[in-house]
Amino acid sequence: MEATRRRTQPSTNGKTSEQKEEPAQWGRAWEVDWFSLSSVIALLCFAPFIVFYFVMACDQYQCSITQPLFELFQGETTLLSIWARSPSFTWTAAKIYAIWVAFQVFLYMCVPDVTHKFIPGFVGGVQDGARTPAGLINKYEINGLQSWLITHALWYANAQYFHWFSPTIIFDNWIPLMWCANILGYAVSSFAFIKAYLFPTNAEDCKFTGNVFYNYMMGIEFNPRIGNWFDFKLFFNGRPGIVAWTLINLSYMAKQQELYGHVTNSMILVNVLQAIYVLDFFWNEAWYLKTIDICHDHFGWYLGWGDCVWLPYLYTLQGLYLVYNPVQLSNVNALAVLLFGLVGYYIFRSTNHQKDLFRRTEGSCSIWGRKPEYIECSYRSADGGVHRSKLMTSGFWGLARHFNYTGDLMGSLAYCAACGFGHILPYFYIVYMTILLVHRCVRDEHRCSSKYGKDWKRYTDAVPYRLIPGVF
Repeated sequence: MEATRRRTQPSTNGKTSEQKEEPAQWGRAWEVDWFSLSSVIALLCFAPFIVFYFVMACDQYQCSITQPLFELFQGETTLLSIWARSPSFTWTAAKIYAIWVAFQVFLYMCVPDVTHKFIPGFVGGVQDGARTPAGLINKYEINGLQSWLITHALWYANAQYFHWFSPTIIFDNWIPLMWCANILGYAVSSFAFIKAYLFPTNAEDCKFTGNVFYNYMMGIEFNPRIGNWFDFKLFFNGRPGIVAWTLINLSYMAKQQELYGHVTNSMILVNVLQAIYVLDFFWNEAWYLKTIDICHDHFGWYLGWGDCVWLPYLYTLQGLYLVYNPVQLSNVNALAVLLFGLVGYYIFRSTNHQKDLFRRTEGSCSIWGRKPEYIECSYRSADGGVHRSKLMTSGFWGLARHFNYTGDLMGSLAYCAACGFGHILPYFYIVYMTILLVHRCVRDEHRCSSKYGKDWKRYTDAVPYRLIPGVF
């Protein structure tokens, strides 16, 4: 396997660092409490329904999420009639989706990155991931930006010259494609679940909690792979959902043009702000290897189904809403939304850049014109190796422990605000992102507490707030 294992070497006096101090050990918990189990079962049951409900509300009720409930309560409609009016699986959608996924697999596996050779500052090609709890360091082919550029160049060429398919093809097959995405999401999640028992990529990085529901949802294998290079986490996190995100928005824009003869400034805002986020993801894909998705989450239904269905269908609700409810903002409001989103992006990117710079230079850098302050920590991996780390306590990271999430939430709110205030549906995204990122704060800090032990307490004393300085 394309991975290396690093262990702590004995010191000159013959004693290892474990004998001097007993560091904490990190990784996902072995035990599952009743609240976590209840949450897992609830998500398994209701998350697919939530996706269907929102998409159905737009298709049948002009994106009103209350009208179907009122009609059901008053007996004006039934669940069966709502289901009967919803488009079903089609072989046309299946062909579109199969071609899409196969094309992304081809770009991921068969087209090594060359963009890093001629785009200044871009880090691509073969890169090391973070150390796993078992002590492995996997290698990854970073070619997401290249895949995005090729895909969108072909989309543009088709729209302008070839006309193989309509630019509205995604919107026109949106609900049938949802059934196809569900099939893939459940298939890959189930395959990863079975694979962990029968032929895991690295058995030392598997964690079995003893609860089948938790194992299925949160995953067993840390980095399931087929061969040396097809990494489930990186592929499904980065493609096909995120590459599709901007294409979905472009399809919405094309549909708005087709229906109304023009594109509203709110639709342009949503396309621009979300495209910045997507391009940022691919520009920093090598950095993404050091984030919670890759470094801590095991691969299960949470990532497999979530990346195939939840992400492309619920992260694009603003554009879908604007197809059914076109909103033309005043110039002042449009400018305010744009600036708010850009400020949020600046905070998000600058905060992450500071951490990345600090890690790459091991603290030998300048943050806000000064040498960064930090706390020295130690931890132990499952192979017995003892490692050292530094937690920065200055710059944006001195304001709050997750200030990058604060910028992310500002950007999320900007997407929603671009849709005006006519309906609740576009604001689901900011509600969801707030819950997700606050939960991530708690999860991440629980892991860090287990990983760093008393050193984590020193860090939280130095940086007492999580998201909003002086508040939370």
